[in-house]
Amino acid sequence: MTEDWTEEHIPDQSGRVAIVTGANTGLGFETARLLAEHGAHVIIAVRDVEKGRTAAGRIAGEVTVQRLDLASLDSIRAAASDIRADHPRIDLLINNAGVMYTPRQTTADGFELQFGTNHLGHFALTGLLLDRILPVPGSRVVTVSSTGHRIRAAIHFDDLQWERSYSRVGAYGQAKLANLMFTYELQRRLAAHGTTIAVAAHPGTSNTELARNTPAALRVPITRLAPLILQSPAMGALPTVRAATDPAVLGGQYYGPGGRAEARGYPRVVTSSPASYDFATQQRLWRASEELNGVTYALDRTPAR
Repeated sequence: MTEDWTEEHIPDQSGRVAIVTGANTGLGFETARLLAEHGAHVIIAVRDVEKGRTAAGRIAGEVTVQRLDLASLDSIRAAASDIRADHPRIDLLINNAGVMYTPRQTTADGFELQFGTNHLGHFALTGLLLDRILPVPGSRVVTVSSTGHRIRAAIHFDDLQWERSYSRVGAYGQAKLANLMFTYELQRRLAAHGTTIAVAAHPGTSNTELARNTPAALRVPITRLAPLILQSPAMGALPTVRAATDPAVLGGQYYGPGGRAEARGYPRVVTSSPASYDFATQQRLWRASEELNGVTYALDRTPAR
């Protein structure tokens, strides 16, 4: 039987620079804490700088705070410029921040909030920082998805911004499916360079603030069952941390809890939905993301197969 992977398995991260988005609370905070406690210089990239500083003060290790609002392309570009000026190399970019089941809202650039924040914002940030990541041997881009990528999830190219009708659950499913498709397509494009890999992870059912917008019809049963189905943020962060640090990780893998229905447990390689592996949709989403963001990656185009 394979040994459970715990924080004791995290290798020494000394000398590595790691960016964790949305790290002032919940899964992001635990991810940043574990990386910093194992020697990494962690950049907490958050919308609220004061909350970020408070979080940094609770972490033992080298931690700095960077303002980043993933719902604003101007903020993303400013944050990327600041990070690039201060750090000639980036070892880990962990695309963790997200919103879930929000009422219909738009980002500063007019994108539906869940798709714009969870996918488009991270797509833009990764592209703007890639030249600091790509030259670093062993570097990784880890993007956090969700089991929600299976629920009412599809990439609605005819209405990516949910302007005709809106479903909180459907929009979240689209965004989390997009996170996986982005990872798989990014890995395909990175493979020829041989230095950087793209990996995905999900936290299972973790007790965090992310679910604060859950519709009332779902919130009540979840609250009642919480002791049975929810795990701590520290456990929920382990799939992301394993994806970021385990030497055995391969590009294009997806990590999640190993228990029943991937809800709880220690991290292992899991399988995403059949839809997430659709090659043509991955490429189409990539092109749409570049066009919407105005961010083009300095990577070779994927050859047709």
